[in-house]
Amino acid sequence: MERLEQRLQIARKALQTLSALVDEEKTDLVRDAAIQRFEYSFEAVWKAAQRFLVDIEGTQAGSPKRVIRESRLVELLDEESARRSLAMTDDRNLTVHTYNEALADAIFDRLPGYAQLMEDWLSSMEKRWVENLQQREESNSPTAQPVEGESGTESEGLAADE
Repeated sequence: MERLEQRLQIARKALQTLSALVDEEKTDLVRDAAIQRFEYSFEAVWKAAQRFLVDIEGTQAGSPKRVIRESRLVELLDEESARRSLAMTDDRNLTVHTYNEALADAIFDRLPGYAQLMEDWLSSMEKRWVENLQQREESNSPTAQPVEGESGTESEGLAADE
C-alpha cells in the first residue's frame, strides 16, 4: 500500500509539470520540453495504475496497454478514455523512439487532451484508493463494546429476576 501511495504522489507531481506547459505558446523549446514531460508523466501514471491494479484489484499487468485494458475492466477508465489512452500510448512510443518535427508538432497539439486524460485516470485511482483505505479502517476498527454489566445476557438475566 505504501508503494501505491508513493506511485500516486510521483504521478501527481509529474502530471503537474506537464500541465504547467500544455497551455504555453508553442516554441521549439516549449514543444520539446512538454513532450519530455509527457513521456515521464505517462510513465508515472501507467506505473501508478499498474501498482493500483496489484494492490487494490489483485491483477497483474506488465505493459502500458495491458494496464490500460485492465483499468477499463475495473472501471478506472471508461470505454472512450481507454481507447484514447491506447492512442496516447502509441504517441508516447513514437516520441521515445523517433524524432520528427511534424510528428512532434502534432503530438504537442494533443498534449492538453492527454494531460486531461491522465488527470482523470489518476483522480479515479486516488479516489478509489482513499475509499479502499476507509473501508480497511472501518473493517479493522473495533465494534462498539457494551459497558461492563450491560451485556445482553446479564440484562436478560436481570429482567428475569425482577
